[in-house]
Formats: sequence, C-alpha cells, structure tokens
Amino acid sequence: MIEKAQSERIFGLDVMRAMAIIMVLSSHILWIYPQNSSMISQFFQLFGFLGVEAFFVLSGFLIGTIFYKLYLKDDFSFESTLYFLKRRWFRTLPNYYLFLILNVLVTFIIGYSINDLWKYLFFMQNFCSTMLPFYTESWSLSVEEFTYLLLPISILIGSFLFKNRSKKWTYMAIVTSLIVVLILNKFIYNQTTTNTTLMQWNVSLKAVVIYRMDSILIGVLFSWIALNYLHFWEKQKVNLAFVGVVLLAMMYVGVGFFQLTIANYPMFWNVLYLPITSITLALFLPILSQWKTSRLPFQKGIVTVSLISYSCYLIHYGIVLQLMKHFFKTDGLQMYQLHIYTLVFLLITFVLSYLNYKFFEKPIMDLRDKI
Repeated sequence: MIEKAQSERIFGLDVMRAMAIIMVLSSHILWIYPQNSSMISQFFQLFGFLGVEAFFVLSGFLIGTIFYKLYLKDDFSFESTLYFLKRRWFRTLPNYYLFLILNVLVTFIIGYSINDLWKYLFFMQNFCSTMLPFYTESWSLSVEEFTYLLLPISILIGSFLFKNRSKKWTYMAIVTSLIVVLILNKFIYNQTTTNTTLMQWNVSLKAVVIYRMDSILIGVLFSWIALNYLHFWEKQKVNLAFVGVVLLAMMYVGVGFFQLTIANYPMFWNVLYLPITSITLALFLPILSQWKTSRLPFQKGIVTVSLISYSCYLIHYGIVLQLMKHFFKTDGLQMYQLHIYTLVFLLITFVLSYLNYKFFEKPIMDLRDKI
C-alpha cells in the first residue's frame, strides 16, 4: 500500500512534509523535559511554528494546483466546485472527526472538562476568537477547512462576475485580493488590540482563522506562478531558495539581533511577520517541487513519514503524549530516562500513525477515488 502511493509522488514535497511534521514533534517533545531557556529549547519551539507554517504553504500549493487546473476547464461550474470540495473533505474530515472522538475519550480519562464541543463539529473553535483549550492541534485544521471553502467559492463568484475576462488573470486577481484583505484583517487587529506579548499573539492572532487563511493562499498564489511561468519556476529555483535562506536568517536571527520584539514593534509582529514567513517558506517550493525522485537510502522512510504526517499530527500530542504524561509522570526522572521516554513516545506515535493511515485514512482515500 505504501509502495503504491510512492510511485505518484514528488519526492521534494514529501521531504517538505516530513520535515514539517518532525519539526512539530520536536516542539512538543519539550513538554517531556523541564522548562529551560537554552538555545536548543528555543530552536525546538521555533521548529514547531515553522512546521505548521510549512504545512499551510504546502497545502495551498497542492490545492491551488488542483483547483486552478479544474478552473481552466471549459465546463467549470458549481458542480466542479462541489467535486473539489468533496475530494478535500474525503481527505481531511474523516481523520479530523475520528480524532475529535478520541480526544473526547482522553478528556474523560484524564478528567478535563470540555466546553462548547459543538464548535468543533463546524471548525468554529478558533474562527474569530482565541482557540479553546481542547483538541488544540485542531486550530490549523480550522484554518485549512475555511480556506478550502473561501478559495473555490470566491473563484466561482468571480467566474460569473468576470465571464469575458482572462481566466488566468481573474484567478490571480481574486487570490491576491483575498490575501490583501486577510492581511488587512491583521492590520485591524493591530489597531484594535493592546497585545504586546508573544503568548497572547500566539493564541489570539497566530491561531485564529480570520487572520491566518492568507498563509495557505500564498501557497495557492505560488502554484499559479508555477503553472503559468514554468520557465521562470525552473530557471530561478536555486536563486529563490537562496533568497528563502537569507530571509529565514533575517527573520529568525536578525529579529533577535536587532531586538525586534513584539513590545517594541507590534506592527511588524501583528501584520507582517506571518505573511513574510509564509512567503519565505514558499520560496523553497520551486526547488522542492522539481525534486521528482531520489535514490537516497532513506527515501522510503521519508515518503512513509510524509504519508502518515496527517495522522501523526492529530495523534501525537492530544492523545499519545497526553496519556503518557497522565499515566507515566516525568517529574524526577533522570535525563537519560527522559530520553528513553521521548523515544518511546516517538515510537508509539509513528506506529499508531502508520496503523491509522493503513487501516483508516488510506481506505477512505481509495473510496474517494471510486466515487
């Protein structure tokens, strides 16, 4: 089953997806260890943030490629939009609701209370307000699902309003306009909030749907560039990746060096920081999307991690780590014992993720292709 899926994939994008989930895992592993302000701890926290942002950009690139090709067909219609949404929902909703049920069971075991559970049924837990303290990793799924609706519906409306215009430029104009509007949302947030702490920024801006859909749409815009300007995409891939490296250094070394803190520069953090991060990560797409195959000895491992990344994202923290911390306390453990604990956590996570992919996620994906 895994081997069959490998043959139709782009290895560079699998690398990006595998790195993203590993970075997210690295961030949550910090919960196992005593809190500290070491350089490694700070890097791992940054990895978690970058991992989710990479998922957003990659998701936008992939769905943008699919939907743009659908949009260019002469028979594009409301039915085409439903077809696109049906395929996305088959891909995302079964796992989401399965792990929602499992998270509810975990809260009963641990003894936590759940408020406003109904919001999770409709991805409303963080639509325009601070994320609720349950099934916390689902915040990014809400961003994804509402973007899946926003993009095709906006394009569908645009296709009726601008029937006689170039489809190529209509699509680009709509996507760009959506990005601008969503960045303006962040500007409004900046003008109406007194937030000057990263903790508050993390929950009230970074994890709120109406401020984050532009991250996925930036990936969509890059897919439009790839499809319409292939020569540029191929010729400039190394240069664009180099610019991405430079921007990463500026964003995550320069910010500290120049003391660009949220307290001193709230406009930078609230309005510009997240879009610049998305653009920075998207600059690696040209080189990664053209890395079709590989003969690396660990190629199969990378592809497998990529395939199970969605399951892994949903199971690793709210279920595996929560239960491990509940039944096997880490207080008082020696460092080598904490390392063993971490290895056990990773092993359980990857095994359960693989089993979920093989026996639940993949069969549903196969069913989607038959309908």
